Amino acid sequence: MVSILVIDDEEDIREILKYNLEKEGFHIRVASNGEEGFVKMNEQKPDLVILDVMMPGMDGIEICEAIRNSNDFSQILICLLTARNEDYSQIAGLNAGADDYVAKPIKPKVLISRINALLRRKGKIDIELPKPNELVINREKYLVSKNGVTIHLPRKEFELLALLASRPHSVFERDVILENVWGTDIIVGDRTIDVHVRKLREKLGENYIKTVKGVGYKFSDSED
Repeated sequence: MVSILVIDDEEDIREILKYNLEKEGFHIRVASNGEEGFVKMNEQKPDLVILDVMMPGMDGIEICEAIRNSNDFSQILICLLTARNEDYSQIAGLNAGADDYVAKPIKPKVLISRINALLRRKGKIDIELPKPNELVINREKYLVSKNGVTIHLPRKEFELLALLASRPHSVFERDVILENVWGTDIIVGDRTIDVHVRKLREKLGENYIKTVKGVGYKFSDSED
């Protein structure tokens, strides 16, 4: 399970993010300032830190720099939360080593999409699904194997499969799939998703990817 640490001095923001991200299957811990955040990181190193820029004491830019300068934590993904149109903070944060930023007010769907894109791009975790299907997805090499046999997938089919399999049994809405796999700069229709799902079913088996009528698709970690 992907572990995320949220560092924000506003309690309501922490609660909103914790609720929405846990609902998506992430393991969430929270901290109200940088000092508490480093204590939490020492207790359990997260895969990703969501970090507010504007905080009293040690601000988000300083925390970001401290994470990047640490031998233990330098590889942790960092997503900054910045005020709308706060260009200076966005640039300073990226220069300090942040991987991405999301402007406030936060839209949970947008944040979740950006988190998934970061995790997918960085190849944080290979997905090894339990028996009986013996399906393994290697993010770094863009390879899929089933029962020890390699299945070669075109890039978009692989990215679609990796997205769905990142949280088995969670439903991905069509707009979320389009944004994460094809991005916002390319115009494609719902039919594109359906075609890619059909091709994946032909190669993997009919029952791995389930259709949720009128909503989207979800992945089952069993072929039964």
